[in-house]
Amino acid sequence: MGKDHSISKVLKNQYVPTAEFFSQIINSLQDYSIFTLDVDFNINSWSAGAVTIFGYETEEVIGQPFDIIFTEEDKNEGVPKKEIDTAIKEGRAVDNRWHICKDGSKFFAYGLVFPLTGVDGTLLGYVKILRDLTDRRKSEEDIKNYIRELEELNTHKESILAILSHDLRSPLAAIIQAAEYLKSNIETIPPNEAKELLELLHKESTEELNMLDYLLEWARIKYASDTFTPTKIELSEYVNKVFDTLQETASINTINLHQEIEENTNVFADGKMVISVLQNIVSNAIKHTHKGGKITVTAKKSEDKMIVEIKDTGVGMSKDIQHKLFTPQMNALATARKENKGAGIGLLLVKGFLEKNGGEIWVESIEGEGSSFYFTLPLKQPTDKKVSGDTIVFDESA
Repeated sequence: MGKDHSISKVLKNQYVPTAEFFSQIINSLQDYSIFTLDVDFNINSWSAGAVTIFGYETEEVIGQPFDIIFTEEDKNEGVPKKEIDTAIKEGRAVDNRWHICKDGSKFFAYGLVFPLTGVDGTLLGYVKILRDLTDRRKSEEDIKNYIRELEELNTHKESILAILSHDLRSPLAAIIQAAEYLKSNIETIPPNEAKELLELLHKESTEELNMLDYLLEWARIKYASDTFTPTKIELSEYVNKVFDTLQETASINTINLHQEIEENTNVFADGKMVISVLQNIVSNAIKHTHKGGKITVTAKKSEDKMIVEIKDTGVGMSKDIQHKLFTPQMNALATARKENKGAGIGLLLVKGFLEKNGGEIWVESIEGEGSSFYFTLPLKQPTDKKVSGDTIVFDESA
């Protein structure tokens, strides 16, 4: 009897946590959003952490549907309902996804949903727990971007070394050799032969300088971001500027330059970049188009970008050449330099410009019939996009 009395006394003095005590614990977890739903998936409790993370005060969300915190994309795909179904079937549902705050901003969170049942097993509703993992997600994306930049830098370095070692060094050696021959035989060499050598030296050195300019410009767009200033520009105006510059060259070969771009067709791009892109592609088209041929520039909208096409009636190119056209390869660049006076470097410059401006370039061609170069430009200033990438699954204990 004495022993039972002692146990009873201990139990009597033992503290039993109240609902208010547990509520205080939940509200102290500011890094977590914890709230409950009724059986109709409406919010019926909202923790202090949820207020901090989502920005909604308790009175603003009580009675609101569960999907208020989900993105439109997830709502359209039925994600909120899928979470509940999984929680009922498996006892809980876990995910990592973006959620929407009151002010429209997004945050990336680890989420857990599980059913809330009474002592008799009756379903009372659901509990949703979220932890903001935006910083971790951002760090993950920063690492991916850093790795990608390192890979691009390495590719760029190899491209420059290939050009320097082959496309610049070899012609320069020939120029030096010709100059030495001229210097050693200046007293005896016939005037006509000397004149031819001087003309050759001038031509080769000019081409060499042009290629060096291309290379420097290519490096500039890779590293000197402060010189890149995209704005809203009228595309047809820039096409006309390039046509005016190249009209005399085209007229010599009776090539017709034609554009079908309507006025007030605007894009968001760096003006100097657009001039360089158009001038490179159109001048290449002139070199590869037969006398009496035609070069046409058109543009059409596609979602949030403008697709520009430069079509010629020239010699066309094989599938193999098309495949290697925008890839810096030593042999391909050497051939391009020899036959097209630096066209290979020019297209690399074009590709670099367009990628910096958020665009891309590709080509379609049939041998003997001509080629069409396509490139894209954004219609307006790009906004921050939803972070993409591989699905990230975090440890639930994080």
